[in-house]
Amino acid sequence: MRDCLKLTVYFGESDRTDGRLLSDALFDHFEAHGILAAVLMRAVEGFGIKHQLRSDRFLTLSEDLPLVAVAVDERARIESIVPEVSALLPGGLITLERARLLDGAPGRPELPAELHVATKLTVYLGRDERVNGSPAHVSVVDCLRQSGLAGATVLLGVDGMMYGSRRRARFFAKNAGVPLMIVSVGPGEAVNGALQALTEVLRDPIVTLEQVRVCKRGGRLLAEPRHLPEQDEHGLRIWQKLMVYASEQARHAGHPLYTQLIRRLREEQASGATALRGIWGFSGDHEPHGDRVLALRRRVPVVTTLVDTPDRIQRWFEIVDGLTDEAGLVTSEMVPALLAVAPEARVGGLRLGRLRF
Repeated sequence: MRDCLKLTVYFGESDRTDGRLLSDALFDHFEAHGILAAVLMRAVEGFGIKHQLRSDRFLTLSEDLPLVAVAVDERARIESIVPEVSALLPGGLITLERARLLDGAPGRPELPAELHVATKLTVYLGRDERVNGSPAHVSVVDCLRQSGLAGATVLLGVDGMMYGSRRRARFFAKNAGVPLMIVSVGPGEAVNGALQALTEVLRDPIVTLEQVRVCKRGGRLLAEPRHLPEQDEHGLRIWQKLMVYASEQARHAGHPLYTQLIRRLREEQASGATALRGIWGFSGDHEPHGDRVLALRRRVPVVTTLVDTPDRIQRWFEIVDGLTDEAGLVTSEMVPALLAVAPEARVGGLRLGRLRF
């Protein structure tokens, strides 16, 4: 188990740099540096610092959906590409987060002590991987549920990297090798059991572990987000993230929960929020569900994310708490570095802050 960094970039599908699509330029950089794992995902709804709503529900905006790129590797390699990535971005958001990394055949890993309360476990796979003849992501989700995790969501990429090799979706191709990521949350004991089980069913897993706080589950308040200072002891700014995991069928006041979250946060002038639609997953005690052939209704999971300053996160949590009164798994995390880019301003920076809990 090694220390690593997770780099996340939020931007628009039509964003360009030097006459090229930003998404292509970004993943060309990942490929040139041999990044261990990366996934490019197309969101279904979101807004950024300029508060322009982008959604697949509006035909006029459907060609400029939000994109989210996630890359993980050892700290030195991620830090080496940060200046290039930030220089590419004409507008959007970049975050850096600390994580623990398992890749290859790690044997029987034990969870570090600081992750025992609650942990976010993310597995990176190729879409074509199989376990006993079934899609590997289905087997992994079953394993996570049987191990007692609170929820898991499978997010499919349209471009990506696995073990330093580029895998991208193309027209007129099966795109079987395109990466996906499975994001799950649970108590340390359950995550530790899941790690043991995953190493037995996956051939070459890439897994990251991150510290989280579970705030709500199934409409029940468990804890408020930790009250973090605005900066660390060295004066570096600290940021905070909220994530809401729920089914696309989850409702508040008769409307889809994720659209209500995006609408209310935008109305209240939050800095930005993004909703990603998964293809498979579960939350709480519900059976795993997702896209199926011949299904009459979509029952896929959706993950909604927002990042902001700690004092503003306390305000946004009041909104999230009110909307997730019946459904949803809500978590909070510390974000040690954030850079928001707009034509008229750059906010934050990408030096890693540190807090001791």
